[in-house]
Amino acid sequence: MNVEIDTGSGFCFGVTRAIGKAEEELQKGQPLYCLGDIVHNEREVERLRQLGLVTINHEEFAQLQGANVLLRAHGEPPATYERAGSNHIHLIDATCPVVLHLQERIKREYDGDVEHRKQIVIFGKRGHAEVLGLVGQTEGTAIVIETPEEAKQLDFHRDIALYSQTTKSLDGFRQVVEYIQAHISSTATFTYYDTICRQVANRIPHICEFAAKHDIILFVCGRKSSNGRALFRECARVNEHSFMIDSPAAMNDIPELIAALHHSSIQSIGICGATSTPKWLMEQCKAHLEAITA
Repeated sequence: MNVEIDTGSGFCFGVTRAIGKAEEELQKGQPLYCLGDIVHNEREVERLRQLGLVTINHEEFAQLQGANVLLRAHGEPPATYERAGSNHIHLIDATCPVVLHLQERIKREYDGDVEHRKQIVIFGKRGHAEVLGLVGQTEGTAIVIETPEEAKQLDFHRDIALYSQTTKSLDGFRQVVEYIQAHISSTATFTYYDTICRQVANRIPHICEFAAKHDIILFVCGRKSSNGRALFRECARVNEHSFMIDSPAAMNDIPELIAALHHSSIQSIGICGATSTPKWLMEQCKAHLEAITA
């Protein structure tokens, strides 16, 4: 049986950079905190915890004084930097450059609209760390919409500037653009900016091609990964024998998978994952798979 790990899966540039910064700082032997999970993968978070990385929330962050704190790739709102300054916290800023550029663009848009008559709209997931950082650039006034249908809530008699969370789908963003274009008043302006990261967006066609060429797909990702859920849906759409797991041991808890693995018609298995899935975890899954099918 052929087992292949998708070479296009695994950490994106922003996550790789953040984890590299964490490992570099931990080697110095100083206490290091991370504001929120460094990546939405429980196994990688645990690996770094064993190296000394302490994950904290914003309430705990506000109580620190003079500590070293890593900001993950998702980015943070201005209030986080202000708190760090007042508490003499040393920040190791691992905000993804793509996200940082988007934050700067939204802040310029907001600051340039002195009377704040324009609706700044972000196509993204409410409560997501990146989106909170983006909304923070507008003093909390940006409107977040999660689906094209939610564009209906906008005031089409006021100017609209549309941006997107970097990891949203291109198709969804285009649907939002088309809806606003069809409903915007002739007395209002509509500008939109495709701010979706191509390193993430381009994974959809690639992973669909990968899923289609194997009999079974094992999609490895953490339970908190929204990117993982989106990519898994694409796998399942083209290959009905797609299974999501978060660890090698999780294979044993899926009877349908175990039965399929021992079917004589199965010739190839593909292992892939999210932008938050470490390669070492996919390799562990491959080793476990080969052991239970030997």
